[in-house]
Amino acid sequence: GAPLQVGQTTTFLYFGEAEAVGLRHWMDVFRPLPAFTRHDGTNLWSLTVDLPERSRIEYKLSIKSKGRRRLILDPLNPQLARDPFGRNSVVTGPYYERPAWSLPSSSVTPGSLTVLDVSSDIFGETRRAHVYLPASDVDGPWPLLVAHDGCEYTEYAALTTVLDNLIAEGEIPPVACVLSDPGDRMAEYTGDDRHAEHIVHELIPAVAGQITVDPNRMVALGASLGGVASLHAAWRHPGVFSALILQSGSFVTALGGKHRRGQVFAPVVEFMLAFLERPGRLPARMHLSCGRFDGLITENRRMSSHFRALGVDVEFEEVPDGHNWENWRDRLRGGLVHAFGPVISNRDFPPESPA
Repeated sequence: GAPLQVGQTTTFLYFGEAEAVGLRHWMDVFRPLPAFTRHDGTNLWSLTVDLPERSRIEYKLSIKSKGRRRLILDPLNPQLARDPFGRNSVVTGPYYERPAWSLPSSSVTPGSLTVLDVSSDIFGETRRAHVYLPASDVDGPWPLLVAHDGCEYTEYAALTTVLDNLIAEGEIPPVACVLSDPGDRMAEYTGDDRHAEHIVHELIPAVAGQITVDPNRMVALGASLGGVASLHAAWRHPGVFSALILQSGSFVTALGGKHRRGQVFAPVVEFMLAFLERPGRLPARMHLSCGRFDGLITENRRMSSHFRALGVDVEFEEVPDGHNWENWRDRLRGGLVHAFGPVISNRDFPPESPA
């Protein structure tokens, strides 16, 4: 099998007729890489790179044949990762291990998931969410985690398994979680006031109609555009969330920076400019994380520093990984422990509204 690894030195192989072979890091550029080299007189192609310790890379091979390129899984590598777009090949650097707390344990009783149908006047439809409760004798009030792209967090980042394990180990208190999913992600997660209103005035009250929620310990979680949606909801409704967990947030043009993400991100740019001008009262605590091989790393570095300068208790994890669900899975423990730690008052923030 391949890739072949000796320490940090990793050699990718491809056997087959082709005009050119390349390595495509998923979803952002790992770093400029040379093309595979064809070995004379054979159909064997190879590329050797050094992978940092504890790194994790999702990739596809780019095969050029008859003037056209196609992306394929590495046929010599059985290690795969799934995401909403399909599957990617995976290679890891020395000492990387999947966290044990992200794996099901026979000694931990899993929590329950129940369907919650929410009638939305804002969107003019009924939206389906899911409510997680741990296997606990606690009767409430429950701290509440609001997970954007909640079903994908569960399927691709083992969110409910992580909650089961961290609660069982006493690393976080027993918390409830509502798994929220958008109707139109590119509209609702890019700074849409309707989404913020739905979360605060329809979804959370619907959850509170089923269980007793602790209004002082509500945390929003989101990755990529879900991070933008989490920050936007907290900005539009100051004082609702005690903490945010923002993973690889798509904070394009953070603190300046030329807009280079295309017209689809124009609403994000508009929101970020408004937020930077009028941050208002922010949650007292935030956990940000981003992969070093993610095209959004600069924006996330800047935003973590900016939040810290505004008086927020910030933890920032920068890791040798990319823009993918298994990276976000591996960062969940740090985010949840920070967000649901001892209560920090956010009453010292100026009580100004963003609008």
